[in-house]
Amino acid sequence: MVHDLQALPMQLGQPILAAWKAKEDLLDLLALGRTHPDRAVTADRLFRFYDRCATSGLPELERLATTIDTWWPEILVFIRAGITNTGSERHQPRHQDHRPRRLWLPQPRKPASTHPLCYHPTRTRTPQPRLNSKSRHPAMPFMPWM
Repeated sequence: MVHDLQALPMQLGQPILAAWKAKEDLLDLLALGRTHPDRAVTADRLFRFYDRCATSGLPELERLATTIDTWWPEILVFIRAGITNTGSERHQPRHQDHRPRRLWLPQPRKPASTHPLCYHPTRTRTPQPRLNSKSRHPAMPFMPWM
């Protein structure tokens, strides 16, 4: 894949390759979770990720680095102790009501119209009563500045 991206024109291949390498650096950092790594190993992988995001010049990677920096205390707890919030997230109800969930089945489709340009049967229109103006000057145009 790296060779394919390097073979592309520089404007296309380099940003994709930089984003892919940053993703791999982040995955290497998160792979340390629940392994009780040494602080130097964690710092090295975190620096490698931040350095890759900063040198890429891509605003998306800079935003990702900012997000990781914001969430770093929680990520560090996961790396050191393996503690996540997945247990609490799993037990939260999605809806407040406790009615039994019903299976929704799609309704059968109506048969297609025989006429290619008519989607609905024509209805006879009932005549609507005409509105009569109550103003004394029906020919006077509307002037909002008056």
